[in-house]
Amino acid sequence: MEKNNLKGNAEAVDICDLRKATERTELGLRKHAENYTNVVNGQELTLSSAGNNEENSKEPPKWSLPFGACQKQLVLPRVEPVTVQRCSKSAPRVCQGSQQQVEMDFKIMLDPENTDNKAGLKHPNDETRLPLITKKKSAPMCSQKAGKGPTVSSPWALPAFHSPGSPLPLAEEDTPKAGIVQECHLLVGGQRLILPAAKRTLPAPPVVSRAAPFPEFPRQHKKSAVGEISSRLDPENTDTITFPKPKEVINGTSSSAKGNIAPLPSSNSMVSTRKSKPEWRYPAQQLESEVHIPSQPQPPQTAQPFQDPCLDWDIAVQQKALGFLALQDHHHSSWGSIVGFLEPTEKLLRDHTVPLATIHGQKLAQTTSDLNFKENPTKSEVLSVMKNQSAVEKILSRAGQSCRGQGGSAGAAAEIQRRRLGAEPGSVQQQQQQRAAGVISASWRSWNHLAQARNALREARHRHLENFYSRAKHLAANWNRIRTSRRTIIHIPSLGYSQHIREHIPDLSLQQNLQMGRLCDILDANVDVIYICPLALSEELVQYYHKLLGLQAAVRSGNPEDMADLQDRFKILTPEAINSFPEHHMCLATVLKYSPRTMQRLQALLQGRDAYLVGGVPHLDDLAVADELQVPILGSEPAVAQLYSTKSGSKRIFASAGVPTPPGERDIHSREQLLRALSQLILDNLEVQRWLFKVDDEHGGNGTAFCDVISHLECYPWIQREWQGHGPEVWSESQARELALVKISQELPGLLAQHVQPVNEKRFPTWEKFLQTFLTQGGVIEAFPFSARVATLTVDLLIEPTGEVTLLSSGDQLHAEGPLRSSGTTIPQRSVDPEVLGVLCLKIGEACKSKGVLGYFSVDFVAFTHPQTREQQVWATDLDLCYSDQLALTQLLLYLTDGNLDCGLQGPLGSKESKSQQLQHEGTKPPAPSSPRCAVASSQLRHSSLSGISYNLLLHTCKARGVGFDLQEKQGTVFVLYEDQKRHSLGMITIGEDLQGVLLTFARNLFIIHQEISAPNMQGETNFKMAIQDIEAILGVTAENKLGLEEEKPREADALKE
Repeated sequence: MEKNNLKGNAEAVDICDLRKATERTELGLRKHAENYTNVVNGQELTLSSAGNNEENSKEPPKWSLPFGACQKQLVLPRVEPVTVQRCSKSAPRVCQGSQQQVEMDFKIMLDPENTDNKAGLKHPNDETRLPLITKKKSAPMCSQKAGKGPTVSSPWALPAFHSPGSPLPLAEEDTPKAGIVQECHLLVGGQRLILPAAKRTLPAPPVVSRAAPFPEFPRQHKKSAVGEISSRLDPENTDTITFPKPKEVINGTSSSAKGNIAPLPSSNSMVSTRKSKPEWRYPAQQLESEVHIPSQPQPPQTAQPFQDPCLDWDIAVQQKALGFLALQDHHHSSWGSIVGFLEPTEKLLRDHTVPLATIHGQKLAQTTSDLNFKENPTKSEVLSVMKNQSAVEKILSRAGQSCRGQGGSAGAAAEIQRRRLGAEPGSVQQQQQQRAAGVISASWRSWNHLAQARNALREARHRHLENFYSRAKHLAANWNRIRTSRRTIIHIPSLGYSQHIREHIPDLSLQQNLQMGRLCDILDANVDVIYICPLALSEELVQYYHKLLGLQAAVRSGNPEDMADLQDRFKILTPEAINSFPEHHMCLATVLKYSPRTMQRLQALLQGRDAYLVGGVPHLDDLAVADELQVPILGSEPAVAQLYSTKSGSKRIFASAGVPTPPGERDIHSREQLLRALSQLILDNLEVQRWLFKVDDEHGGNGTAFCDVISHLECYPWIQREWQGHGPEVWSESQARELALVKISQELPGLLAQHVQPVNEKRFPTWEKFLQTFLTQGGVIEAFPFSARVATLTVDLLIEPTGEVTLLSSGDQLHAEGPLRSSGTTIPQRSVDPEVLGVLCLKIGEACKSKGVLGYFSVDFVAFTHPQTREQQVWATDLDLCYSDQLALTQLLLYLTDGNLDCGLQGPLGSKESKSQQLQHEGTKPPAPSSPRCAVASSQLRHSSLSGISYNLLLHTCKARGVGFDLQEKQGTVFVLYEDQKRHSLGMITIGEDLQGVLLTFARNLFIIHQEISAPNMQGETNFKMAIQDIEAILGVTAENKLGLEEEKPREADALKE
């Protein structure tokens, strides 16, 4: 071992001399307490170099050195002169040599790292002057507790504190080694002096000792950036001292061991909340507990209690922050356990991206001392040392929080794969984890694929819509050329209703195939037709339409032998996916979209030709098909069509057009709104007997219910009397009207529950079920005409791409299944003055055009005679923005008669062509029929017994009974066949010169068919009988009107004679 003399020269020191010096120190402490007291009081003493030549004691030392310590050398650091106080006179005196050795030992205890303190160890007899130690305030005392834990190979070392006046920093060999720092031992004179962290103490001194001051070591404070650890004392301590951010983070090794000692900062950089600068003071109470030295009683000095440091954990590790260093110094004896606790804690907080966690130092030391960590601490143990425990626990308990840190997604994926692939076959828990990991992985893949599919579908639909508008502009710009030149029309009779509506349509494929009359567009020689059929037609059925469409030349010439083969003019294509989705209720456009072979054939047929697509009820997949085929659509955007095809949407169109509509209310979505609106309507329209309730999205009368309110309203007689007593003018402002409104509102709930009748009783057996659908989808309340005779008619129109509105067809409805369901039509209509009807239709057409509607649409009207004014009133009731069944039947009628339709604005059938017909037939106009024609047509004839007979046999039977078509007279009956699998439905058109005769022929045909296909004991399910009854009612009105007309003719003749 080496020692330094006062001149700075290092000499070898025998370890035995150190042991002897320590023994002399123990003896001298008892003899010279008074001299030591004077040293403590601050008086400088000059000690002689009296030596002690006593031999080393043969007794074993009380404290033995660690194994291998005797072979090492200890270089003690230099210290500043220490100011000591004189002892009191009453204290016992000791010899001069012993006093020198006591002071030297005490100096070594105060600053064991100063090299100058080692100078007195070489020549005990030399005279030595003790360094002066500046008197400082005592620092607060902190308790020490030895901790348990694993031995850390390279713990964070306690920084080397040295005197501010030290000329040079400590050398690497002067720095305590890792093991020495961890145990906090100082080897002097062959024995081991225990620093404050130790539990062992010396024997009690004969006098009470005072606290010895310790030099302060100021540190510079610097604000830590975001992402670093900021260190602070306990909130009770108002002095805040922070250290500058280190340039290098030390991971598990002592900086002093590497020789990296940071220079001391200036005391001017310290930050304090007090007026005086904060000072770091050594706890004198700890020294008092270790070395008891007699001293003269003096007044006690005020000492600040030591505050347990706390750590603010903010993602990164800052090992030189104030709180960290204070915690390390305060709990250095258990620092290995604390380090073993902090490392996994830091990883846990970083993996869960905890923004800030405040660690309580005292709880940390207590936890690490109570636990024997063989594994990483649990989450509950980590939370137990947190001051902000609730905030940290909330973050740690979030689902998926551990995957939000850096590399969290990759770690989650790796963990899933590890659990899935690394399971042991024999472990039930591992198998459960493997299944759970597989479920999570499959769910993630499914969710990811669905998200990608949604994004791709959204982008595709946006692209389809943009292309739809661009092609629509091109079609409008070239429409005049296209409609007079060679072109191909693609007919897709798709019912693109919402999914919940399609699910309740029976035989959806059959309902989409009711418009076979679209094939008759080949009447124009420049038109080729491609018809997309939703059903697989047999060869027999295909040949039937080949023959039917080949009648055009025979009709024109009147010779049946002039039939032509027009197979190259039209194509009937059936998508291959019609049976691939039996439970999905897809519309025809969607099925075609998923039929690649049919799409490829369509592309081949359209190669290099002008073409456009005519759909049914618009759907988004219509746009997809048109975009793939690169053809425009003669129709509206699906969103526009769906908006204005609803009952409430049609009311908006009619209001915009300014046409008469029934009294009513639209956009009903709640029970209270329904009762309030109906009560007000009843009170304002006392003459209305029946009120209708129509669901917005339903069609064909399926979502309609009616109630005869007046006949079941108990307060109606009283209201009638009050209304008559007050008069119409006074009634609107009288109190009786308010009272009547209250009475109606009270009676309506029960009245509606008992007397409302849905049209489709199979779907809506009760009022409550109908009301649920009505309020969910929304609907309208509408007055039924208050007349005994009501005519319902339908008008078909076309808004061409150029904006021109054209009237295409009109007809009076037949009601074979009730007054609110159409099952057929009589063409043309005879109920309303053609000029009045034309004006109303043109107004509605202009309103639709202003809303962005394009293509084919139909309007429903009701006509009746007002019971008081005796004038005819026409109300617009419904709007369908699609190609109608009536229009398809009208196309077949025109094809078979080679004539023109009289819609009211033109002359009689065959005498004058419309503008569009003139363009179609230019150069090939046939001679007009000698007399006008009318027709009765239906596409909704059903009979269950039709399935028991083939179409060939049915046609031969009808021909034998006189049911057929006369080519020369251009009148008779033609059947429309839809499918040949179930064969329970068909369509029929009867053409003649007189409406009454045509109705009689139509009813007779139904009766003949019913007799031929039905057994006496098996009548089957059919609507033939109801159709016959409806025709009989119409014939009775027709006969009455005819009789009245005959009575008026003689009167007019007599008036002319007079």
